[in-house]
Amino acid sequence: MPIERLTYIALAARLKISPGAARSLAKRRQLPRSLSHDGNALVCVDLAEMRHKPRRTGGRQPNNALRAESILALQAEIARLEATAAGHRAVFERERERADRLMAEVLRATAEASAAKEMTARLESSLRTAVQAGGSIDGHGRAGSRLGHLAADLVKADRNAWR
Repeated sequence: MPIERLTYIALAARLKISPGAARSLAKRRQLPRSLSHDGNALVCVDLAEMRHKPRRTGGRQPNNALRAESILALQAEIARLEATAAGHRAVFERERERADRLMAEVLRATAEASAAKEMTARLESSLRTAVQAGGSIDGHGRAGSRLGHLAADLVKADRNAWR
């Protein structure tokens, strides 16, 4: 077939593509171009040698039924994940409450232990004082009685700590 001089619009019509695609094709194949008298670009092309197949439009895009199906599948997946997250949140809240209760117990036990240490320190102090004073705290022989009361208080505090 002979070489023809066509405008981009005419070339697009012959190849069944858009004028922009025809212009891009002419540039890509480095076809000779010139200007006509009216200012339009003319392309010299041999259509027999031009083996151009236009791309199918919409060949890659899924149709609306497939899109709707995938949207429904994604919505179902979102609902499933939200339900799973709600279950995890409930477990988290339960464990948080348990941790708070355990922390309160630890603080209470710490306070009781510190009170017991203070009582022990007082008891040891009075024992040292009694030993240094020669067996009597007040001079009337009541050291044993006072130590007995302190020991009883210590045992009582210990028992309360274990309850």
